[in-house]
Amino acid sequence: MTRDKGGAPRSAIERIGEKAGRSWPSIEAAARLSAETRARLAALLREQIPCDTSAVVFGSLARGEYTTGSDLDWTLLIDGQADEGHFSQVQAITKILRGAKFHEPGPTGVFGNVAFSHPILHQIGGQEDTNKNTTQRILLLLESLAIGTPDAHERVLRLVLSRYVEDDRGLLYGSKREIIPMFLLNDIVRYWRTVAVDFVYKQRERSSGWALRNAKLRMSRKLIFVSGLITCFSFELFGKDRATWTDDGERISTPEFVRFLRERIRVTPLESLAEVLLRPSISAETARMLFDSYNAFLALLSNEEERDRLKQLPLDELGSDPTFRRVRDIGREFQGGLNRLFFEEDPELRKLIQTYGVF
Repeated sequence: MTRDKGGAPRSAIERIGEKAGRSWPSIEAAARLSAETRARLAALLREQIPCDTSAVVFGSLARGEYTTGSDLDWTLLIDGQADEGHFSQVQAITKILRGAKFHEPGPTGVFGNVAFSHPILHQIGGQEDTNKNTTQRILLLLESLAIGTPDAHERVLRLVLSRYVEDDRGLLYGSKREIIPMFLLNDIVRYWRTVAVDFVYKQRERSSGWALRNAKLRMSRKLIFVSGLITCFSFELFGKDRATWTDDGERISTPEFVRFLRERIRVTPLESLAEVLLRPSISAETARMLFDSYNAFLALLSNEEERDRLKQLPLDELGSDPTFRRVRDIGREFQGGLNRLFFEEDPELRKLIQTYGVF
């Protein structure tokens, strides 16, 4: 970990800012507000979390991108025997958060409720793995954070990662050309495509708020997918000096590899992106394209007038609204940076994305 002159560790975002010659005030402000809000939540919910459960937040608050207009996406994660008291506890938490003036989760039912570990862990694929279950599982891995007691959250994360590793026969027994958890990667790709398809469905069913959902699809939802790709490529990018093999040098040690993946998903999506951008082959211009555009996205969401405009924008004003034109331009800049990052500047990343991310 690189440290500043005072000895404090510097984040990957701070270091990429030096490389790019930039500061990103909206990203910094969102990180500060996220930390303050998580501390406030911990105080509010200190007495509300039963045994074998964790209060888990998702979305912008977990990613460190919280703004004043953000919804609070949360769930009571249950890793134990079902109890009729859990529903009452959810009601109590909902009442507390409503009284504290937090914005409530969307109407899909994915958040603001209970989530049981059994379907999240055991129903990966197949007819019972609903969009809701897939969403809970992938977001649990890529953008979740426990508020207060983390035990249930930590257990479920490790069990889910173990399932992805232990059931991946190619990873455990196949060629060791590259160490890529394909079972996990395929589920992350499936989640991203599901989000894209569901966006169109929601546009048809709920035209209100479509422009804000479109902005998030272009930026924060895409960033989650990118961080998932980086997680699956992380051993090749960051972990080759780690001991993830058994003593005979033939098979991956499942506990060690799960531990490695767990450490990787502790990194927020923006930090994960910044770590990749620190590779010597990646230009400062690419870093500027990605972080300048993401800073502009968070600045837009922090602006109450512009956020409300996106929430209320009618579909027939798609091509004429200046706020949405800004969203479109920001999204194009972000996508251009991703194209440079994954396909143009770094040979190793290009090989990984072409071999494992495309086919």
